[in-house]
Amino acid sequence: MTIRDDHSLAADLATEAGERLLRIRERTGFGDSSALRAEGDRASHVFLMESLARLRPSDSVLSEEATREERLDPRRLDASRVWIVDPLDGTREFAEEGRADWAVHVALWEGGRLSAGAVALPAQGRTLTTAQPPEPPSHDGGRFRIAVSRTRPPEFVQKLAYLVGADLVPIGSAGAKISAVLTGEVEAYVHAGGQYEWDSAAPVAVAQAAGVHASRIDGSELTYNQADPSLPDILVSLPELATSLLSGIRDLHR
Repeated sequence: MTIRDDHSLAADLATEAGERLLRIRERTGFGDSSALRAEGDRASHVFLMESLARLRPSDSVLSEEATREERLDPRRLDASRVWIVDPLDGTREFAEEGRADWAVHVALWEGGRLSAGAVALPAQGRTLTTAQPPEPPSHDGGRFRIAVSRTRPPEFVQKLAYLVGADLVPIGSAGAKISAVLTGEVEAYVHAGGQYEWDSAAPVAVAQAAGVHASRIDGSELTYNQADPSLPDILVSLPELATSLLSGIRDLHR
């Protein structure tokens, strides 16, 4: 097994899960959004769990759609390799016709770091992966854009945008927001409204491989495979903007 194999596996699994979700969308339709969300979550979770059990039988898995008992199983804390997956990141957007800001996350936490990962954006027809991380654009100064939640943007982010001279851009899932930093649709993503490890592990793996800044909003390191999978805040930005954003956040929290 090589690191390259893990990169490829993450990309292949995320892409295939995304293609299956597109077929579910097409087959089920948007008449019953609750049923569509439930079917998407279930089918993608089953596919990823069965695939990892077959292809990486010795590895542990932490999935959003696992049972509470499975997520809290202490054996994964001692595992040397843990796949962290979100079978459907952005179920709300998945169930809304015409929306493309939802994703599939597959990441590997190994030896205390994110060693591989992929974010599939199925309705956008692309997968971002650590195998070939995208080259993020540079910022040429002036106003920039911060991705925020469509439904619950933190009040402090609105104040931060005013302080640093940025515009807010509402985007759906966390994976879509971080991917937007990598593809040049925005220059930063700031969130402090509560998240879990599976919301960010895969996109952060790709962001770090691409040389983009990713940290907690206090500047501390993002760590994964913890006993409590809550990871409530995050900052992802082009590296040249990280210092001013972290400074602005500190000023607002004094």
